[in-house]
Amino acid sequence: MGWPGSQPQDFCDSCICFSGWTPLRYFIFSTVFVWWLMKSSQLGYNQGVFSGVLPMTSFDNRMGSAVSDPGKKGWLVAILELGAWAGVLMTGYLADKLSRKYTIVLAVIVFCIGVIVQTAAFGPSSIFGGRFVTGLGVGSLSMAVPLYNAEIAPPEVRGSLVALQQLAITFGIMVSFWIDYGTNYIGGTGEGQLEAAWRIPLALQLVPAVILGVGILFMPFSPRWLVNQGRDDEALAVLSKARNLPPTSDLVQIEFLEIRAQYLFEKETSEIQFPQYQDGSWMSNFKLGLHGYLSLLGERHLLYRLAVGTLIMFFQQWTGVNAILYYAPSIFNELGLTGNANSLLATGVVGIAMFLATIPAVLWVDKVGRKPVLVSGAFLMAGCHIIVAILTGLFRESWHSHVGFGYSWGPCAWILVAEIWPLSVRGKGISIAASSNWMNNFIVGQVTPSMLTHISYGTFIFFGAFSLMGGLFVLFLVPETKGLTLEEMDDVFGATSGLAAKDQQRQDAIYRRLGLINDSKEMDDRKSDEESQSEKREDVQLRE
Repeated sequence: MGWPGSQPQDFCDSCICFSGWTPLRYFIFSTVFVWWLMKSSQLGYNQGVFSGVLPMTSFDNRMGSAVSDPGKKGWLVAILELGAWAGVLMTGYLADKLSRKYTIVLAVIVFCIGVIVQTAAFGPSSIFGGRFVTGLGVGSLSMAVPLYNAEIAPPEVRGSLVALQQLAITFGIMVSFWIDYGTNYIGGTGEGQLEAAWRIPLALQLVPAVILGVGILFMPFSPRWLVNQGRDDEALAVLSKARNLPPTSDLVQIEFLEIRAQYLFEKETSEIQFPQYQDGSWMSNFKLGLHGYLSLLGERHLLYRLAVGTLIMFFQQWTGVNAILYYAPSIFNELGLTGNANSLLATGVVGIAMFLATIPAVLWVDKVGRKPVLVSGAFLMAGCHIIVAILTGLFRESWHSHVGFGYSWGPCAWILVAEIWPLSVRGKGISIAASSNWMNNFIVGQVTPSMLTHISYGTFIFFGAFSLMGGLFVLFLVPETKGLTLEEMDDVFGATSGLAAKDQQRQDAIYRRLGLINDSKEMDDRKSDEESQSEKREDVQLRE
């Protein structure tokens, strides 16, 4: 669960000032906002819907051993995450080559093909193949959509879009659980159940996907991508139209120059680090990407950040939350809650609890800090897992562990992972964390049925132990990052080369070239601040 590609400075700016907005700007914001939440809800729905389909009688009868055999059942579920992992790895190249817009269109087409194959399935092979293809689309969309939104949305609303995505994902999960509960009654819950009971919830994945795919065709290209392609005039026109201001307005000009400054920063960083790979050939671009990732292993502080990013995603998955999301009705049945309807009802309650638990994170994570939220959530989940292992007869009490995940490791892990990187390596660092998330997601989904079969309640002790280890890892080895600048982040991760400071100096130099920084005004502001501080000290001395 979760979202890659968020920007920390955007998240922290959670208060939006709408003063001076025209009706058209409200419309533009509403369009981007609703479109963004629809995509997030679609991702959540996709994650949750299959857990309710698995125990349905008509689905079991159709798929046979693919559901009854724990090993095959694990692959049936987890192959989507394997496809998503592959989709994430492909998206960076496609988003730069085809554009963010057409990458989303391609991902939606792939997603819809996979869903259609699943919906029309008459055997396990179609479900296997369909879920893998669907996963390719899911992984690609999980990277391309946040990237596009971050580049097209007005700066004053980006933080809210990022903050609300996790809420939308849990909303989608909750909706999928209750749709499964409702369609389970089509034809009855026993042997007479119609196959529409599981085909309908699978097919409903097409609705938000089609709206997303058609809607993006009416949206402009990302101005950032246009600048990267040297199409500056088009980028300026897109910003002008999106902000409903003339191209000559200060707001549009500043935003355009900031985008261009970031492009020049990345280009100059590449030229400084790898001057031998600047001829523009396919092989040079491939080597640039490869060496860019290898550079993360070259310095101790970057390796430390890499370890924090990948291990946070590792522990996020091994808290067991997705194992429960994917197999909740089956787990409820195995722990004594008889009847598919009852187990699906209990799963729906879990979805509501998880959705409500995400709200505090959206509201307060920047006030409380990352570490307290992650540590408390990990310890809460560990305790709940241990309780269910000991009191399997009273298993209903254990599902509050979803509350622990909803307010902590669900949203907060992604926030932490996004904000620990210097500018020059942020994209690569986040992509590795996203890859770790999907790969561990795949492994958890694959092994959970076999674990439940062979070690029973020991599965919950296992997940509880990993939740506890995750909490201890954050408590003792992960620094608090709330409110830190990039330079301060270097200090807490033990950087001696001052990479963030060098990045900032290079970016400031570019800003000066483009006229975004006025040194004389900067000196006047600094002088004014110093005079103000001096006056305050004199006042204190006089009072003493």
